[in-house]
Amino acid sequence: MADEAEGPGRTAGQHATPRSARTAQRRRAVLEAGLAVFSERGFHKASLSEIADRAGMTHAGVLHHFGSKEQLLIDVLRFRDGSGVDGDAGTRPLPEGEALLNHLVETVGENTARPGVVQAFTVLAAESVLEAHPAQDYFRDRAAGLRDVLAAALAESTGRDAGEPEVRDAAALVIAGMDGLQIQWLLDPEEVAMPRATRLMLEALTQRLAQNGPPGTTG
Repeated sequence: MADEAEGPGRTAGQHATPRSARTAQRRRAVLEAGLAVFSERGFHKASLSEIADRAGMTHAGVLHHFGSKEQLLIDVLRFRDGSGVDGDAGTRPLPEGEALLNHLVETVGENTARPGVVQAFTVLAAESVLEAHPAQDYFRDRAAGLRDVLAAALAESTGRDAGEPEVRDAAALVIAGMDGLQIQWLLDPEEVAMPRATRLMLEALTQRLAQNGPPGTTG
């Protein structure tokens, strides 16, 4: 749905802020609706009409703001990550180094209060392995970036080098562990304590890396 045109005698400057606020509000409503529908149905079975209905907009209104179903999916994923999409919530920068490991446990704890977001990520991440899925590049790039920052964090906390294969493997294991815990938690939230299990995994990996030491050392 397009924004209303300016009335006679009113300047663009007088309306820039209200119009921007309305646009951001409408976009956020679509992103939240998209997150819910993609979570429930996956990308291929989700329809823009249902997303529009949940957002209180028309199908044409959704296309006006996002252009296509594929672009909406990518923006929903960025919104889910807190990356900010044209006026929506801004990026929450990740801590660096060892502080990132504690941040991961805190984030997992926050995720237990938003199962719909966790479900959307889990469903779409699994679906993205299908050929020509529109979010495949997003999830591939996201995982690659996470491996890099996790390797750096693990290296800093254990005295290793971020480029070592074992450190890179440990970074990949952290991602695999967190994603796997989310699936188990969604299926049995009373049994699976994600924050505690995540902390245990990180402690075990950092202890292993610290004990082995860099190549060519003993201990």
